[in-house]
Amino acid sequence: MLDWNDLKYVLETAEQGGISGAARVLGVNHATVARRISAAEEALGARLFERLPSGYVPTEAGLDAVNTARQMARMQFDLDRQIGARDTELSGVLRVTASELLCERILSPIFAGFIEAHPEIDLRLVATNDPLNMAQREADVAIRFSQKPPEALVGRCVISPKGSVYASRALMADDKGGEAPLDWIRFAHWPGPPPEVKAVRPYLRVRMTVDDMISAIGAVRAGIGATRMGCFLGDADPEMMRVPGMPLFDYLPLWVLTHADLKHVPRIRAFTDYVTAGLLAQKDLFEGRCVSEEETASGGQ
Repeated sequence: MLDWNDLKYVLETAEQGGISGAARVLGVNHATVARRISAAEEALGARLFERLPSGYVPTEAGLDAVNTARQMARMQFDLDRQIGARDTELSGVLRVTASELLCERILSPIFAGFIEAHPEIDLRLVATNDPLNMAQREADVAIRFSQKPPEALVGRCVISPKGSVYASRALMADDKGGEAPLDWIRFAHWPGPPPEVKAVRPYLRVRMTVDDMISAIGAVRAGIGATRMGCFLGDADPEMMRVPGMPLFDYLPLWVLTHADLKHVPRIRAFTDYVTAGLLAQKDLFEGRCVSEEETASGGQ
């Protein structure tokens, strides 16, 4: 008879295009994947994959097996959420995802307070900007900057942050302002400085192109140039200052989210309430009100 667990190996091999990718995702070796696929083929009496030099390609029977495996996976995740939604204890595993910078700059002290208040809850953090599948319980709570969260998630837009243009204090000490060129750090995936920036500093010299905010912060601290970032990053960093005269910009709203099926689970409700309160306590920092107008105009000098 077919071992239903073998379908998991069939599904991952189809989705990854071969046993190497399936082995990597499942955390096993190639031989295990190949053995489980062969066992499924023997039990079903049909060849599920064509073994080609380019990879494993599902046969018609293989496609049927893959579709069945996907349905079973969805049913398992649905059952997991439904059972999890009945959990009434302030204990157990709680999976949280948030960006690395948000965790490092803002959330870690909030997490520390929550752990102290609820020692029976096993808090597990996935620090990433990548979206996780919360329907599959890859995370129970997501703390995300987003213009429009996925419809399956519910929660609260906690803060509407602001951003500005920041540079190192050393760079600004030698800056002549006005028409003088300003060294600039460009983001690879951004279209370019908005007109409001060029109205203040029309001559921007691109010195470096980066593809993530962590690299941008390192480049600013090193004095390579100025760039845009959230006020919660720039205003809280003693090595940085706002470029004088720069306006505040709208930043993506910050949400605390969970799956609709899990919103009444006590440990999730306790966590979302606690984190929301902790974030609201730093609302002025997020919204750029921790630097006075005089400091902004003079660059803090």
